[in-house]
Amino acid sequence: MQKTISRLTNFKITSILLVAIIVLASCVSGQLGKNNSNEFKNGMVVTAHPEASQVGIEILKKGGNAVDAAVAVQFALAVVYPNAGNIGGGGFMVYRSASGEVNALDFREKASASASRDMYLDAAGNPIVDKSLYGHLAAGVPGSVDGMVQAHQKYGKLSWKQILQPAIDLAQNGFKITKRQAGELNGLHGKFMEFNPNGIAFVSLESTWKENDVLVQKELANTLKLIQEKGRAGFYEGAVADSIVAEMQRGKGLMTKDDLKNYHSVWRKPITGNYRGYKIITMPPTSSGGIALIQLLQSVEPYPLKRWGHNADSTVQVIVEAERRVYADRATHLGDPDFYAVPQATLLSTSYNKNRMANFNWATATPSSAILAGQVNGKEHEETTHFSIVDRSGNAVSITTTLNGSYGSLVAVKGAGFLLNNEMDDFSVKPGAPNMYGLVGGEANAIAPNKRMLSSMTPSIVEKDGKLFMVVGTPGGSTIITSVFQTIINVIDFDMNMQSAVAAKKFHHQWLPDEVYAEKDAIDSLSTEKLKAKGYKIINRGPIGRVDAILKTKWGSYQGGADPRGDDIAIGY
Repeated sequence: MQKTISRLTNFKITSILLVAIIVLASCVSGQLGKNNSNEFKNGMVVTAHPEASQVGIEILKKGGNAVDAAVAVQFALAVVYPNAGNIGGGGFMVYRSASGEVNALDFREKASASASRDMYLDAAGNPIVDKSLYGHLAAGVPGSVDGMVQAHQKYGKLSWKQILQPAIDLAQNGFKITKRQAGELNGLHGKFMEFNPNGIAFVSLESTWKENDVLVQKELANTLKLIQEKGRAGFYEGAVADSIVAEMQRGKGLMTKDDLKNYHSVWRKPITGNYRGYKIITMPPTSSGGIALIQLLQSVEPYPLKRWGHNADSTVQVIVEAERRVYADRATHLGDPDFYAVPQATLLSTSYNKNRMANFNWATATPSSAILAGQVNGKEHEETTHFSIVDRSGNAVSITTTLNGSYGSLVAVKGAGFLLNNEMDDFSVKPGAPNMYGLVGGEANAIAPNKRMLSSMTPSIVEKDGKLFMVVGTPGGSTIITSVFQTIINVIDFDMNMQSAVAAKKFHHQWLPDEVYAEKDAIDSLSTEKLKAKGYKIINRGPIGRVDAILKTKWGSYQGGADPRGDDIAIGY
């Protein structure tokens, strides 16, 4: 009997030791599964693709800082996540150093110098929808390469050559595509051939794509080598610029060598605001997201969301009414600040946003037809991608980047191997008319030469008591703002961990059309009936957002949130 007890005791001790070894190994360097809240001390990378997350974490392990890792991830995503990761698009970066310095980089695309206000209208003055969406004329001047050069020059630590190499290797040697990617590539076979009759790396001529097939992109590898060797000039001048201009001429696009040479990213002062004792650091215009995010938070702060509960009928009603008013403001008052005097101070005023909610009626929904943009002085596509990175020292980067539509304009630059964006559709093609995603814009976002188009991208960083608390952002077109907003309040108001906050079901309202879009089961049936009785039109739809975020816990470790709606993954060490 004693021997049996001894054997059982030894077995238990061995089992405990084995589990401890496994846990310890996972904490040294590990991937966070979709529902895993493991925490890591030395750094974390959360992106839309496993290969890109791995590239970022390896850069951190080699002594790179968060910006080094961000640049490496941006170029890696251009290879492994071509529907949104890019060198042919643009985006925004919000940065916070370990010491609390903050900055924002606008590398949003610009209209060509020859762009004109009515370039997408027919003879009767009506929008020609496909003209701003597909093909060469839909592309704005790309900003991603210049943005990464600027970010690295200002904050980078490792050599430019070192941080470009992983992306080059992935393009040259290939990578295994996911099941999701195989389906996307097969579904777009006809469109790719239509716009790229000379062939494109994304078309498999021998068979359909399958999960774990290897996608090799030799032309893109050569382009990345030129960028590695020559920096900015490797893209905006020389052979790559020649290829872009030749592609424009083939498809009657507008971009010229002067457009490319004259493109420059802009460092801007981040927008900041406060919510329940937390400081929100976010993107200023040309993003509409930062202003709208602060407006939403100010609008709901007076209400006891925590007491009501997550997605309870009262919570949903207050949020929808806030969103209705904020998106009305967005349509009228936001645009490129280099071309339009954005009334930023008024829009960010607590009293202004409190007054906007003054006509909110608990008994009935406010019809959007009754809501105009507030009086002040003086539909983006959902295939964007976001990544969040924090390094060992506590430097944090939040970047959202896009081609606009999935795989952009569907045009790949012959000889250079990358896709061009279709960001011109983010302008108000005709002020007052909705784009294909339902967003209405005004004069502030009308097309003009060399102007940046308005965006909803909302890369953000949150502080608590002067210390880093959260890094957050998402793709999702017009739903970006509401997804970031709901993720933040999921943590602050509803005490969720990072993974739960990211995965939680979401809903969205954008003023026009006057409908509440909700993921299945986001709002329970009883709450739904109560809201419908008050006049709210609730429509179920597919996934909303793909948030990738990092939370710094009170114990000082990093907790990742990788969105289960995609192939997203968080890796820490």
